[in-house]
Amino acid sequence: MVVPESVPVWAVGISLVLAVLVAWSFSEIARWLLRGRASLGTAVSIVISVLGTAAGLLLTGWLLPALPLWNPLTIALALGLSIAGIAGYAAIAAHFQRPQRETLAELVRAGESSRVEFKSTARVNLHTGKRDDRMEQVVAKTVCAFLNADGGTLVIGVDDVGRPLGLDPDFATLKAPDADRFELWLRDHLTTTLGQNAAALVEVDFAVLRTDDGEALACRVTSRPSPRPVYLRPGRNAGPELWVRTGNSTRQLGVDEATEYVMHRWPLNLGSTIAAQFRAAVRFSEEH
Repeated sequence: MVVPESVPVWAVGISLVLAVLVAWSFSEIARWLLRGRASLGTAVSIVISVLGTAAGLLLTGWLLPALPLWNPLTIALALGLSIAGIAGYAAIAAHFQRPQRETLAELVRAGESSRVEFKSTARVNLHTGKRDDRMEQVVAKTVCAFLNADGGTLVIGVDDVGRPLGLDPDFATLKAPDADRFELWLRDHLTTTLGQNAAALVEVDFAVLRTDDGEALACRVTSRPSPRPVYLRPGRNAGPELWVRTGNSTRQLGVDEATEYVMHRWPLNLGSTIAAQFRAAVRFSEEH
């Protein structure tokens, strides 16, 4: 019996690197071919591509054992099973994870709660009829509080009792009085006050609500729970503030409270940080 020489450690390392590179290449090709039909992260795609490639090589070895590894047919079969695996996984994930989102009208009818807040305007003080920076800060504080808690929805253009008022007062402060310009202003405002990463966790959409006199356009601002603390920066000379959602209210935490809250919700060790990221994803999926 002939015992083969042991494989050098460096050769195993190179093989693993090559395997990952091949899997990554196949996954990128698959994602490009399936664009618009499969939305998966890079890491998930690579894992599925590894499994698909392995299945392709096993199938090739079973059907055509004499076929060399670098034969175009072998590569095509491995790539084909990678694409099929990614497409199949994406289809299953899309089926079971399809969000069942309430319409804005249903959300308003349910009223305010720990995860829902109504604001009549985002920029205009209805008592004075003029633009008011304090109104803009209230919007940023509310979004900040939702991000630092379990997520939530801010509805602009609806009063405290759920009566649609519309966005006309806010539109009047813009150069172009329409929803696109309003969303652009809102996103710029959140980026300035909360930071670009936090603003990226916010979704904005619009819907028409029925009123006694006709219809009114309202804006829904949906905030995911953030995987890291979000601080409000109210001005150039003001220090950062931590706002959280407590019941139906938005509350600023003092220094001691903020430190304790951050340490409890976003621990610093690696395992706890990963767990916090996972909890944030679960909270958002439960909300939707």
